[in-house]
Amino acid sequence: MALFASLSERLNHIFSKLTKRGKLTELEIRQAMREVRIALLEADVNLKVAKDFIADVSEKAVGQKVMESLNPAQQVIKIVNDELIALMGSGNAKLEVSPKPPTVILMCGLQGAGKTTMCAKLAVQLKKQGKKPLLVACDVYRPAAIEQLKVVGAKAGAEVFEKGTQAPPKTAKQAVEYALKMGYDTVVIDTAGRLHIDEKLMQELEEIEKAVSVTEVLLTVDAMTGQDAVNVAETFNARLNVTGVILTKLDGDTRGGACLSIKAVTGKPIKFVGVGEKIGDLEPFYPDRMASRILGMGDVLSLIEKAQEAITEKEAKEMERKMRENSFTLSDYLTQFEALKRMGGAGALMSMLPNAGKLKLKEGDVDEKRIERMKSIILSMTPSERDNPQIINSSRKRRIALGSGTTVQEINQLLKQYEQTKQLMKQMKGGKRRLPF
Repeated sequence: MALFASLSERLNHIFSKLTKRGKLTELEIRQAMREVRIALLEADVNLKVAKDFIADVSEKAVGQKVMESLNPAQQVIKIVNDELIALMGSGNAKLEVSPKPPTVILMCGLQGAGKTTMCAKLAVQLKKQGKKPLLVACDVYRPAAIEQLKVVGAKAGAEVFEKGTQAPPKTAKQAVEYALKMGYDTVVIDTAGRLHIDEKLMQELEEIEKAVSVTEVLLTVDAMTGQDAVNVAETFNARLNVTGVILTKLDGDTRGGACLSIKAVTGKPIKFVGVGEKIGDLEPFYPDRMASRILGMGDVLSLIEKAQEAITEKEAKEMERKMRENSFTLSDYLTQFEALKRMGGAGALMSMLPNAGKLKLKEGDVDEKRIERMKSIILSMTPSERDNPQIINSSRKRRIALGSGTTVQEINQLLKQYEQTKQLMKQMKGGKRRLPF
């Protein structure tokens, strides 16, 4: 499912009516802006934020330069895009780095927002940047919270510092001393959450801030709670010096109210977004890329970055050579499936393509299980069968089907798809086709 599918679909419908009209009158633009305002409110965007957004867009959209341009509809869409970017924070807000190591990141938030898991996901991001993070267990109230941090920390390949149920400020101070001694340059402190904000929770967080020199206070909020997430951010920000927000469960939020409101209401930037349950499903937040996705323009830059992470330069050159020599085998096909999995799966990638909303993709349309079955089929082949699929006769197909738990029909479908992929590569090599981006 595409991020903010409902809002994206509504906006695309509104703007498609404008593009059909050619020249626009002021009345038509203002009518469209009223529809955009309703769409934002239905997406659970803060009322004042929606009102101010429409006022800013309307003021610019009915200007003489727009009204007299050759394509006023495109000008209006560009203004909406620019204002969406400004609304969400104009640029990517990077993590601050302490001039004197270690950098200390205090993680806070309510129970259920995914804060503990987010500590490990953040560790993965930090390690990609060449950092050496230490996770610190300071949630001493929730049963098994320390054990949970150890489990997700192990998945992230990060050490967890814990001192049982002793006072969290004391544990935080000891952790920073340990980090200095052991050469950790970043300390990520997992703190206690509550079902709702209370005085005891706030006091403890303030005491941790006093005990150690905190560089970043990152608030984790659940994107699916909409305006409640914005209210939580406001309340935390009133007591703590929140420096940034991490939005979790963004992949499950089809509306987008929290994402579009938090920066405008709190003044604090969104620094990261959680886009899945896997340990690597955390992305830096780019307002311009998010605006493009909301307006159905896709997010090709993020798609390219995911590809670069999943495929090494050596692998890319080897694939280019095979395309040039027309020597693409079923083993190479299997490698492509593995790379696709590392990039987040077919469904995640489809949502980043331009006009993803128009594809009307529903849950299950991109069959990840079918991809796994195709991998099983290839893995059940001998090396010679993978290199020379033309030798796969009826008896070989029956053996492969038995070994992979599939059917002969599925094997035929895979071989046909493989041949089509080879043909497409041959056409691209000959310059007859280009990639869509």
